[in-house]
Amino acid sequence: MNYNLKITPEGTKDYLFKECTAVNYVSKKIEKVFINHQFHQVITPGLEFYDLFSSESSGISQESMFKTSDNSNRIVVVRPDSTLPISRMVSTRLQNEVFPVRLFYNQPVYRNNPGLTGRPNEILQLGVELIGSVGKRADIEVVTTAVESLAAVSDDFRLEIGHSMVFNALSDELDATQSQKELIKTYIENKNISALNDCLDKLEQNQTVSAIRKLPSLFGGEEVFSKAEEFIKSPKALEAIDYLKLLYQMLLTLNLGDKLSLDLGLVQRNEYYSGIVFSGYILGYGDAVLSGGRYDKIFDNTDMPMGAAGFAININHIAEKARYKSRSNIPEVLVFAKSDDSIMQAVEYTYKLVKEGIKAQFSDLSDEKEAREFAKKLGIKKIEVI
Repeated sequence: MNYNLKITPEGTKDYLFKECTAVNYVSKKIEKVFINHQFHQVITPGLEFYDLFSSESSGISQESMFKTSDNSNRIVVVRPDSTLPISRMVSTRLQNEVFPVRLFYNQPVYRNNPGLTGRPNEILQLGVELIGSVGKRADIEVVTTAVESLAAVSDDFRLEIGHSMVFNALSDELDATQSQKELIKTYIENKNISALNDCLDKLEQNQTVSAIRKLPSLFGGEEVFSKAEEFIKSPKALEAIDYLKLLYQMLLTLNLGDKLSLDLGLVQRNEYYSGIVFSGYILGYGDAVLSGGRYDKIFDNTDMPMGAAGFAININHIAEKARYKSRSNIPEVLVFAKSDDSIMQAVEYTYKLVKEGIKAQFSDLSDEKEAREFAKKLGIKKIEVI
């Protein structure tokens, strides 16, 4: 029996009509921002060798990847991330380009999430990669592009920025096992204060533990910096905070108001982040719809070590909000050919209306009564009989 004949795999869905209109609407709006910033589109394969994602620094667990094998019995995975494939492509196909290069992509990624989490396994993503450039100019370019992207599709959004080295520097000073550090990072990422405190209570109490305990509460406006400096004493962490303060003061000139905030407890699960990190949110959806930062480490395993920064946008969730605002795709006019002799005349008349900017549809029904019933059910207000 073909029990799965009429269902989609867990974590996937069919997109219909208005949903597709919303996805295309959001994608075109954001792509226009990318193109205006001179980013150029690339597409990577849907299948990649497992080796590309096998290192711990990828931040993608083996269990979360969909795996299969090719004709030579080599393990391949369905693309779980776009940044690492683009780093592979840059270090091979684009190694002779003039750097920095600006790239963007519009392609799905696939993650094998545990059941009942409510998270999709197929994620429609748009993102940018600014490769071969480091420093505050590059970071500002990436962050401002993220702001413009969110503003293009939502009137009510916010962007939180932090720095990966705040947590990483404190973590390096922490007397704990690697598994404990990973748990602590996960608890901070999820703002699970109770679990974080339970985990930290098991460690020897010192200044570093105290600083990590307070990280999730360090969010808000410029006052965050003075609060952090009261108890964070790690030189590397303070250096990251000073750099973040510089960027934040520059971004304030955009007059974003409460749309821009700080979060020193902002950590990204991917281990390759090495500098600023940021997340974007829209009204009505709890999880981040945009995430990114600086990840210079992704080129460490290639022959071309260089700086890189970028972000990815989850189109699925933004489209859910845009769907109800998208323009109707119901035709204004249905053109019906009364006889076989008038079919081509009706087709030509439909083309004429479309060229004039009228949403017209040629009826492929042969009975006028059926055509009128079809128009009534669909909500088409006008029928032209040729």
